[in-house]
Amino acid sequence: MQLRSLTVVFISCLITFLSWAIAPPVIALTQIKLFDVSYKDCPPELAQGAVISSGSAAASCFIVIGKAENGTNKTVYDADIFGRIYDANNDSVMQNRTRLGSISEVPPGISDFELRISVPSNQPTPLKLKQFKAAGFSGQVRR
Repeated sequence: MQLRSLTVVFISCLITFLSWAIAPPVIALTQIKLFDVSYKDCPPELAQGAVISSGSAAASCFIVIGKAENGTNKTVYDADIFGRIYDANNDSVMQNRTRLGSISEVPPGISDFELRISVPSNQPTPLKLKQFKAAGFSGQVRR
C-alpha cells in the first residue's frame, strides 16, 4: 500500500516537472519607456498627397521621433506605441485613438525610434505629445 502511494506521488511529480520542461516559452509583454519625444515635418517625398484616414481631406505629415529604453537584456519585438497628441488649441489630433503605431524591434538599452503620423491640415500647430509609452513581446509574434 505504501509503495503504491509513493509510486503515485512520484508519477505526479514527474508529470508536473515534464509539463514545465516541455511547455513552450511564454512570450511576455514588456514595457518600453519612451522619452525625448518630439516631432518634425515629413520630408517632401513622404508628405506629398497626404490625406487623413477618414477620407480625402488634406493632411499634414509629421515624423514623431524619440528614444526608446528597453530595460531587459532581450530584444523586444512588435512594440505598440501609445500616446496622446493635441493641437495648439488642446484639441485631440487622433480622436478615440491612443495606439499610434509600432516599433518592429527594440534592442536592449536605449535606441532611437520614429513614427509617421498624418494630422488634418486645419489643426493648428505646434503639436503637444503626451503620455507616450510602448509595450512589446520578448519573442517574435507569429505573422
